[in-house]
Amino acid sequence: MSHEEVNFAIEELKKSNIRITPQRHAVLEYLIESHGHPTADEIYQALVPRFPNMSVATVYNNLRLFTKIGFVQEMPYGDSSSRFDFASKKHYHAICQSCGKIVDTVYPGLEDVEMAVERLTGYRINTHRLELYGLCPECQKKSKKQ
Repeated sequence: MSHEEVNFAIEELKKSNIRITPQRHAVLEYLIESHGHPTADEIYQALVPRFPNMSVATVYNNLRLFTKIGFVQEMPYGDSSSRFDFASKKHYHAICQSCGKIVDTVYPGLEDVEMAVERLTGYRINTHRLELYGLCPECQKKSKKQ
């Protein structure tokens, strides 16, 4: 786990005058450690042994708070539960349409797209999201064997 990322998130919480409770810290650490874009329920299941009195609502409330502050991104896909991603740096997602695996990818320069859209539409763009869908290497191998 990157101490730099944890420190970044804690500083963001402090700037927003938010108390850093042990449960909040644990949710944050889990998000940073797990590079698998977990659901709120997965985070809850992982942390409930350490915090038996914690509820799923506590996890959701903390994720919503982190999302509002801006260092966690909510990723709603289809009918399934939202997945959450710690994001100290702007990045995008490649998503396997077969197994659902999500991989982070960095592609600089998309801020130009925001500026172009602002000029074309008159909108003031606050953020953007890019998702690329395809088949991961493992699913490509499986489909070749079939």
